[in-house]
Amino acid sequence: MMPVENIRNIAIIAHVDHGKTSLVDKLLAQSGEALGSTRVMDSNTLEKERGITILSKVTSVAYNTADNKTMKINIVDTPGHADFGGEVERILSMVDGVALIVDASEGPMTQTKFVLNKALGLGLRPLVVLNKVDRPTSRVDEVDGLLLDLFGSLGASDEQMDYPIVYASAKEGWATRGMDEPRENMKPLFDLIIDHVPFPKVDRTAPFQMLVTQIDSNPYLGKCFLGKVKGGVLKIGDKMQALNPEGKMTETGRVTKIFVRRGLEMIPVTEAGAGDIVTVTGIANATVNSTLCDPSVTEPLPSDPIDPPTIAMKFSVNDSPYAGEEGKNLTSNMIRDRLMKEAETNVALQVIESDTKEAFEVRGRGELQLGVLIETMRREGFELSVSPPRVVFKEEKGQRLEPVEEVTIDVGNQYTGTIIEKLSKRKAELKSFDENGDKTRLVFECPTRGLLGYSAEFKNDTSGDGTLNHTFLEYAAFKGGLERTRKGSLVAMGSVGQATAYALNLIEPRGKLFVRPGDKVYAGMVIGESSRTGDLEVNPTRAKQVTNIRTVAKDDAIVLRPPVEMSLESMISYIAGDEVLEITQSSLRIRKRELDATKRRQNLKHNRE
Repeated sequence: MMPVENIRNIAIIAHVDHGKTSLVDKLLAQSGEALGSTRVMDSNTLEKERGITILSKVTSVAYNTADNKTMKINIVDTPGHADFGGEVERILSMVDGVALIVDASEGPMTQTKFVLNKALGLGLRPLVVLNKVDRPTSRVDEVDGLLLDLFGSLGASDEQMDYPIVYASAKEGWATRGMDEPRENMKPLFDLIIDHVPFPKVDRTAPFQMLVTQIDSNPYLGKCFLGKVKGGVLKIGDKMQALNPEGKMTETGRVTKIFVRRGLEMIPVTEAGAGDIVTVTGIANATVNSTLCDPSVTEPLPSDPIDPPTIAMKFSVNDSPYAGEEGKNLTSNMIRDRLMKEAETNVALQVIESDTKEAFEVRGRGELQLGVLIETMRREGFELSVSPPRVVFKEEKGQRLEPVEEVTIDVGNQYTGTIIEKLSKRKAELKSFDENGDKTRLVFECPTRGLLGYSAEFKNDTSGDGTLNHTFLEYAAFKGGLERTRKGSLVAMGSVGQATAYALNLIEPRGKLFVRPGDKVYAGMVIGESSRTGDLEVNPTRAKQVTNIRTVAKDDAIVLRPPVEMSLESMISYIAGDEVLEITQSSLRIRKRELDATKRRQNLKHNRE
């Protein structure tokens, strides 16, 4: 068992794409671990496909200091997207220090501010890594000044303001304490972690206590609980109990396995002491923020509250004409069990059952977070329909409050007028305008509902040459209604069948198509976007009438424009209030909530009255 003085627990925090996972890769490689590939910490399939970190992960490296002491450094890699901020918030309770990674070109961004604020609030002393300093666009001195201003604006103490800086290139695998020093390896960063991050202040003579931070499932061992041992020593076979956050004992059991992380492997050990980060098995029903402890302990460990969810979507059974043809998990009970299982491990999600038990409201931090959940369920064989996202409002002292987000946009100077005009219509307020060469950084405060569906519009307005980042700021007074920005839908009518080239050729002048010849369609399905406001009913299954009349002229070859293809997140942003998204293993279809055209017209008339 490693002496507590030789342990360092550190989290790597940063904005998205500032180089956290690449830095951890190099730390692992230079500590002697055989990796075999890059971004090894992004082990989830969706993480590899999207190139982002979704789940926090723990690893450790052994490092020999100059005086031949072997140190154990537990490293936690965290997500950079604001939608997965809950992962960062709960993981900070396990560490004694943080490394704040900042892109030397972009400087501090919205998520930089969010994660730094959380770390400072817990009293942690950050060390700063200015990454990508070898790029020609890096602006080291300017970013250093911006960081100092950020620390000051977040109320950092004098001790926290005295942060050390390392200049690095995670991609090339070097770090230095000064810009003019030799650029050889990551040793200066290892040394700084040992010197700057304190060892855990724990008592190994006390009874065993551990706060559950993350839960994994193993087909052979059952539930595996990850956390930092806050007190005592744990051994195989020891009795333990689980206390919920209110202090009620929920289960008792014995420790069956203890694992520590070493590089990419989980190493079984016979005992673990306070200060170390371990995975424990032996209990089945504990949840995140439960306390695993010795039976003599009666008080649970305190857990830090996380920010509330800001958007909600309704998940329900797929009732389209093609229901059950492509998936295997179809019933509301199956959907409920899967959502409840997700809520156990993901504390940033809330699941609320409807009175009829047929639909479930899922609340989260953003469209990306809910989109990842839907994509995961889809790959597991679920069929379901989801409603468009809506904002979670609050009522305080008779006043309606809505979530407001801080939006940071980096675009070319030629696009700033369009961006300001579009976001002003969405009730956004411009807070800062900074030009840097041919790029401009705009900072807005915008209601969350004003950002729903804006990302696709932003890409079109900037021709893909712009970045948009946002993070939750606060709940503020309701800012009034928004203008409708989306045009009407092309809604299929007629029988269930396949779209024909003949019919789509006649429909194409009416707007943009979402389907191609041969695609399955049904009445009430949205097959395109109308060029005008208001929905238009069309028949995409119509075939050319075959007669025995001969003509001299040949039929012209039908050439259709390629249909608009949207990702899952784009569809979630796109669907209107009276539409839902049908999700199966192999298909994504937008459809009207009410498939019958007559009933839709009756509902529209009733709503107008």
